[in-house]
Amino acid sequence: MTMWSRRSFMAVPAAAAAWPVMAQFRVDISGVGATQFPIAVVAFDGEAGRTQQVSAIVRADLERSGQFRMVPTDGAVLNERANPVMTAWRSRGADALVAGSITRLADGRVDVRFKLWDAVRGQDLGGEAHAVADADLRLAAHRIADYIYEKLTGERGVFATRIAYVTQAAQRHTLWVADSDGEGAQVALASAEPIISPAWSPDGRELAYVSFETRKPVVYAQDVATGQRRPIASYKGSNSAPAWSPDGQQIAAVLTRDGLSQIYTLNRSGNNLRRLTTSAGIDTEPAFTPDGRSIYFVSDRGGSPQIYRMPAAGGSAERVTFSGSYNISPAISPDGRWMAYITRDGGAFRLQLMELASGTVTTLTATAHDESPSFAPNSRLIVYATRVNGRNVLMTTTLDGRIKATLLSNRGDVREPAWGPYGR
Repeated sequence: MTMWSRRSFMAVPAAAAAWPVMAQFRVDISGVGATQFPIAVVAFDGEAGRTQQVSAIVRADLERSGQFRMVPTDGAVLNERANPVMTAWRSRGADALVAGSITRLADGRVDVRFKLWDAVRGQDLGGEAHAVADADLRLAAHRIADYIYEKLTGERGVFATRIAYVTQAAQRHTLWVADSDGEGAQVALASAEPIISPAWSPDGRELAYVSFETRKPVVYAQDVATGQRRPIASYKGSNSAPAWSPDGQQIAAVLTRDGLSQIYTLNRSGNNLRRLTTSAGIDTEPAFTPDGRSIYFVSDRGGSPQIYRMPAAGGSAERVTFSGSYNISPAISPDGRWMAYITRDGGAFRLQLMELASGTVTTLTATAHDESPSFAPNSRLIVYATRVNGRNVLMTTTLDGRIKATLLSNRGDVREPAWGPYGR
């Protein structure tokens, strides 16, 4: 937690054990992209009556990316063996068509198959088959959406990746790990004390976060699959804002052990503490660049919170933000081209996007309570927390701000999102 946090927490009883449970989201998509690929995704043969509708999940994924426009299918049902009349789908306005099937296998698993066609050229663009347990049907759908996205855009999809986020309901704080659309969530940690600042390791196997369960902020690293964890930074004073180096061997964190909040690095075991900043101000919220050479961070050394950049080994820092008197929470895109951050505009906190090469800044939102931006691993989407109609929610946005998806949870206020890497 930093000096610029706009949240307050009440002290409540000690931490409780985590348990696996599902959380449900409702996704509302708004906006229209400048150019969108028209595609028809028909109902899969055999999915009627199932709780998880694979075709619906694929549609929602593609829509949320901002790159696709769904063409109405009027209830059509096709499988991957069909020989569709492409002129008919072209007359509906579709440039591509997706169809598939779902079949129960003898061993109890589900066989999910699909095919993608180019409706303009009448070409078969291939497909895949996934034999999965019922519990993995959503993941299979996300992988189908990833296949379609990559075939039609030439870029890797992110639908089968995961996000982490924190919910607060009454006096309970919960760290969740979920699909990229917020669904299929499971508890990583549940506590009566605050949990903040989740950060994924580069290989996606661990989460670093800050827990207050000992009545002080301590940085932990936790194995996502097993739940085993270890303290990384538990020094006197505050320990906060963990950030992994791109090689996964170091964690940058903000400690007050020597006075004001300053940035340090430790190895992944929590050893070899090394101080990177020495300033008369508060330095916080470190973020490594993808090449590992630099760290962006927030400091008020100039009189107000601004974003700076320094070598990853420490040294002279240069100021990066100059527009506005309050800029915090830098997130660097995996391709190294962009920096998302939060600016204060009057009494509003809004999501900004800077092109690092040119310094050009774009305001992506019109909301007033934005916080905690995090890039998708393909650098094409940003997830962030905000407040809509009196509720704390997660939202995703395209880099032009045109397409936004609101993830509305039924498990309380949602915040602190972190988008995980590839590799699931």
